[in-house]
Amino acid sequence: MQHGPAVRRRKLGAELRALRTAAGLTSGDAARLAGWHQSKVSRIETGTSGTKPADVRLLLDVYGVDDPQLRELLLVLSGTGDGRHHWWHAYRGVLPPTYRDFISLESQASAMRTLETAVVPGLLQTPEYARAVTAAALEGASEERLDALVEVRLARQDVLRAEPPLELWAVLDEAVLRREVGGPEVMERQLDRLVEASRLPQVRLQVLPFSAGAHIGVTGPFVIFSFPRTSDLDVVVHDHLTTSHYLERKEDLRAYSEAFEALASHALSPEESSEFIAGAAAGA
Repeated sequence: MQHGPAVRRRKLGAELRALRTAAGLTSGDAARLAGWHQSKVSRIETGTSGTKPADVRLLLDVYGVDDPQLRELLLVLSGTGDGRHHWWHAYRGVLPPTYRDFISLESQASAMRTLETAVVPGLLQTPEYARAVTAAALEGASEERLDALVEVRLARQDVLRAEPPLELWAVLDEAVLRREVGGPEVMERQLDRLVEASRLPQVRLQVLPFSAGAHIGVTGPFVIFSFPRTSDLDVVVHDHLTTSHYLERKEDLRAYSEAFEALASHALSPEESSEFIAGAAAGA
């Protein structure tokens, strides 16, 4: 289990190694063409050291990689990329590094599967709900900090309106709908927002009702990010009170993917879920 930066370095290194192999080059060949010592290529490919954006660009040129989407994704993993994907840098003073890493992954993912057991997914929160959740999680935080964090939460939602948009598949425990956050009016508007979101083609919402009984998700919420072009970059994220943990091993990804599929199979269908949420809103 690794923190975000280490995971990104290792994933970047693995992808660069695969691209080198596909180009028919040895690490020695790559080093010679780049004008480096072979040990530098090895350190990059094993993720043992950070990688400068210029080094990534050079290697991609050496390997003949001209796909703009893949180049951008790998540059983001190195900590840079197109400026439009780094709007969160303006909030560095209020965002911990693991949250910035989460947003970075979210901004480049093609799909996101999430199990939520307590609160509405951040990408679907209303401003009022987001503020109430943030205030509860950071008791005593200043109004200025709360304002900034809510701004970040709402700005993240742009990934659902991007072209192409992030595909969001969320399984919500019924507790998410029943837990009153911010008062009845805030909760009613939030549930109405979920109904609206369920009609979007890029959003799939399913409710896991209490009647489903105990399930594998009782161990806690999680997120699975999937990326375009290669599944080797996929990652599972566990959020905790003060940090996030990232799981990258193929066996972990397989286990969580199977768990998510099992949860979805026990949940209400998207159509039934939309009706269920609407009913909860009417009684909020």
